[in-house]
Amino acid sequence: MTSRNRRRFVAGMGGAFAAAAGGTLTGAARAAMGPNDKFDLLIKGGELLDPGQGVRGKNDIGIRYGRIEAIAPDIPAARASRVLDASGRTVIPGLIDLHAHVYPYGSALGIPADELIPFQGTTTTVSAGDAGANNFAAFRRYITAQTRTRLYAFVHIANIGLSGYPEPELYHLGFAQPEAAARALAENADIAIGIKVRMSENVIAHAGLEPLARAVRACEIAGGGARVMCHIGGVETPELMSRILDTLRTGDVLTHCFSGAPNIAGRFTNIVQDGKLLPAALAAKKRGVIFDIGHGGGSFDFTVAEAAMQQGCMPDTISSDIHVASGNTPGMPYLTWVMSKFMALGFTLEQVVQMATAVPARIINRMPMLGSLRIGAPADVTLIEVVQGAVEFVDTRNNKRPGKAYIRPVQAVLGGVPFGRPYQAPFSVR
Repeated sequence: MTSRNRRRFVAGMGGAFAAAAGGTLTGAARAAMGPNDKFDLLIKGGELLDPGQGVRGKNDIGIRYGRIEAIAPDIPAARASRVLDASGRTVIPGLIDLHAHVYPYGSALGIPADELIPFQGTTTTVSAGDAGANNFAAFRRYITAQTRTRLYAFVHIANIGLSGYPEPELYHLGFAQPEAAARALAENADIAIGIKVRMSENVIAHAGLEPLARAVRACEIAGGGARVMCHIGGVETPELMSRILDTLRTGDVLTHCFSGAPNIAGRFTNIVQDGKLLPAALAAKKRGVIFDIGHGGGSFDFTVAEAAMQQGCMPDTISSDIHVASGNTPGMPYLTWVMSKFMALGFTLEQVVQMATAVPARIINRMPMLGSLRIGAPADVTLIEVVQGAVEFVDTRNNKRPGKAYIRPVQAVLGGVPFGRPYQAPFSVR
């Protein structure tokens, strides 16, 4: 079996099992649920907001067997074994962080994904290149299998991943082996969605376009629609930045898209030059390259964001780039706080929720109805509070912007099981 066919087979099997869990099995469960049967969990009294469906209004959610079983304005509490009071809260699809670092112990930057839940309400998180071909198996066996948060990943083009941080993983291009990365990607296609490459000068030195070319090559070898996630910020020259943009394919992800980080010489070489958006950036946007925020500790600049958006380059997804270093910075790049910054820039609550639920779910493309609150969808739900009042936000270059509200995560339900109380009996991680 070729690598391409292997990846398609594994991804197809994962999709088949997910479809069974989300389709036939759930349908059977609903058909078997009689008038005296109880929901496993009832989320009651909240305002349901699902921008992917254009739905907003007071509704209760009945959950059974890890799936959304019913949505109605008033489901009696007596119909459920456990009730989660959502009064005064907004109930949204479980938040999805497309760019985070959640490989503790194997990556020098990783945080346990479950420790992030109280701070950003995430139910699904994507490891953005923490592991490469040499240590991806350990990520799968020891992290993914023991984590309540749903985990997906980009495989790093460097076979050591980020295990050597803060030493740059691509100063030595011998670590970047397309065939090895492609094999790891293809053989883990149920959770691995593409290849990560960092293109900053302080990561690749003077390697030019070669690391990105190897990442694209790995995706092509693996097949199955694999995507590149390309990190920018302080690339060597503006010309290289344009070449990077020209190389990215439809569906590839440009992360840190609004970075203002300088290169080693202190020059600003990102998608906005002297206040003007690079033509290559607008062309990439138009052909379907995904523009992802990836805020992090040094990768989001209000002035770049404002200039780019004014000139037609809007973000597609909001992500945190949360890790042990960025989590301690003044910009506080927890997902809900980053979403709040974009509300301060003029986005609606519906828009920022969609950019952290339905849109990244389509990019992951591994589980039917992930990122939605449809009947039969996986019961991943986040409860938030929109706190009204004056607030100040800071980016990673100490630019400040005022806001009128921020999003506070209150509770998360992962696969039908609340994180914290009310407890599942017997206790279950799913």
